[in-house]
Amino acid sequence: MGSTLVRHPAVAGRFYPGDPDDLRAEAGEYLSQCEAKDAPQRAIGCMAPHAGYMYSGHVAGAVFAQVEIPKRCVVMCPNHTGIGRALAIMSDGAWETPLGEVPIDAELATALKARFPNLQDDSAAHRAEHAAEVELPFLQLRQPDLTFVPIALGTGQFEALEQLGLAVADVISAQSDRVLMVASSDMNHYESDAVTRVKDHRAIERILSLDPRGLFDVVTQQDISMCGFGPAVAMLTAARRLGAKSAELVKYATSGDVSGERDMVVGYAGVVVV
Repeated sequence: MGSTLVRHPAVAGRFYPGDPDDLRAEAGEYLSQCEAKDAPQRAIGCMAPHAGYMYSGHVAGAVFAQVEIPKRCVVMCPNHTGIGRALAIMSDGAWETPLGEVPIDAELATALKARFPNLQDDSAAHRAEHAAEVELPFLQLRQPDLTFVPIALGTGQFEALEQLGLAVADVISAQSDRVLMVASSDMNHYESDAVTRVKDHRAIERILSLDPRGLFDVVTQQDISMCGFGPAVAMLTAARRLGAKSAELVKYATSGDVSGERDMVVGYAGVVVV
């Protein structure tokens, strides 16, 4: 018997439309804005921002439009709330969005916990956290049969992030069907547009080099307030183990591109790893 635990939306109506028709229209517009390539890519992983759709939806949409979304995903996000365990997974139930429920992939989650016991079930860490939630409507629109595993990371320790990445890679490689990793992250926060672009591109350079340790070092040593560097480090670690060859910056923007306010912005990068 599966659990009936349903995680209800925490930020519907704030970060993105709470009405299903409005949400379908807005997210669909962001998905269709990017230039259509021949066909969506079979990616190993990707990184997408998680701010309000009006600010970062166009960057997230560009990522998810370019990637073939399989039925199974692992979505890793930062823990902004500070609630719950440092390595928090949910391994049964479902997440609800205005577009419907997304079942948790219990088989995949169970395998991850077996491979990396530091991952612990903790729904409290996810209850009010927006960073995985805002990715789901895009994934739902691109893959109606989506199942996923949510992992919220409240640790900035490189070893823990690396071990998680290696575990995710081992579990994914043992599956008979494809699994996509999604790292949810915004970039530098609350500095000028000019400073943010310089800092962000130092971090992006490491991501595009598939260099998780280099990303960790540049973020922690150069005061780059990239909230989801942990998910990105874990995703890159896993992608390398899974044989990733390259990463592409699909789109970059700051909140200033939308608001016109350049004194204090947040950066957004969309990356696809193949």
